[in-house]
Amino acid sequence: MVSSVGPQILVVEDDTAVRNLISTTLDSCGYRHISATTGHAAIAAAATQNPSVMLLDLGLPDMDGVNVVRKVRTWSQMPIIVVSARCEDTDKIEALDAGADDYLTKPFSVGELLARVRVTLRRLEHLFDDNQAAASSFVNGDLRIDYAAAASPSSERTSCISPPSSTKLLWPAFRGKRDKVLTHPVHPPAGL
Repeated sequence: MVSSVGPQILVVEDDTAVRNLISTTLDSCGYRHISATTGHAAIAAAATQNPSVMLLDLGLPDMDGVNVVRKVRTWSQMPIIVVSARCEDTDKIEALDAGADDYLTKPFSVGELLARVRVTLRRLEHLFDDNQAAASSFVNGDLRIDYAAAASPSSERTSCISPPSSTKLLWPAFRGKRDKVLTHPVHPPAGL
């Protein structure tokens, strides 16, 4: 049974038999997935469906898969695993240098495909955990704000942060960085 939550995998493959094999394999392991059969459809799905991972064939009917990698890399760091019949080192190197994260040659075993998907998803989970930890606090010089605790601990004392006091605390960090850090105007608090 396929879960309605969790990572979603974009399968980009124009060969029906290979696409069905990959889809059936993903289904049997409970992975959510969507499919695209062309490069343009893959780019559109990557932009609108927010997949966690892309499995990408290079030999697509409308564009080379390496160009899909290049286009997606202009706005996304979603992991891309190439699954291709191209087995020359030059093809692998070109795809990896363009931004692919991994490369699996056809024919492949479903066990190896699944192992590569699991490794990629573990790496994503680890990155997500690191980003969550980094996003839970703000540090600028001596100023440290713990968002989860709504406090600004210092070596001397911990201050609770309310909206008015947060403006006074954050203003020095944002001064001179208009439109660089915030997406809305910030005006200096009274007294600064």
